[in-house]
Amino acid sequence: MRRVRRHAREPQRPQPGADAGQGDLVLIAFRPARPDDAAAIAAIYAPYVMTGTVSFETEAPDAATMAERMAASDGLYPWLVATNGEAEGDSVLAYAYATKFRERPAYRYVVETSVYVVGPAQGQGMGRTLYRALIDTLRAQGFVQAVSVISLPNDYSITLHEATGFRRAGVLREMGFKQGRWIDVGFWQCELNDASIPPAEPKKFSEVGLVQRG
Repeated sequence: MRRVRRHAREPQRPQPGADAGQGDLVLIAFRPARPDDAAAIAAIYAPYVMTGTVSFETEAPDAATMAERMAASDGLYPWLVATNGEAEGDSVLAYAYATKFRERPAYRYVVETSVYVVGPAQGQGMGRTLYRALIDTLRAQGFVQAVSVISLPNDYSITLHEATGFRRAGVLREMGFKQGRWIDVGFWQCELNDASIPPAEPKKFSEVGLVQRG
């Protein structure tokens, strides 16, 4: 478990896109998500669903639904969290995860990735550092490509992704309708490993664990 120091401010209602101010210095730790993190993860995600168009979901999943999504990774796809670093009762401040990109078998070397940060903790670089850990982990597992689907416009997410090695691959127009308007989606792609022939099967996250380089 790697720990880094970040500035934190007094808690307030999470709001996507909010910047964090300066305050007390706290210790941030990254670790694999646990089943008992599901409620905290659902709470972080809910404002992204209910406010704005970052997520195309229209109803925020509850803790039980989030736990099911985490369990569906079946030990292959990583779910990571950033916490306040306390050994007991740590608070989840951000999470990042990977899922299969598409159902058909030929896509199994490619993952779709996402990262979400609680509103008061945004703007500190925590999400970027956690996302890099996710990318390092996926690279160590042997996946070949990572893809992120971003609703547009979203300068915050684009900046984060391009800072962690993603590049714009294309845009699909008017793909979702939410909050009274049509929304474009962009595809950002990150090359994780060389596309060898034949490709090696990716290792399970349970075999590799959380990886952080540099």
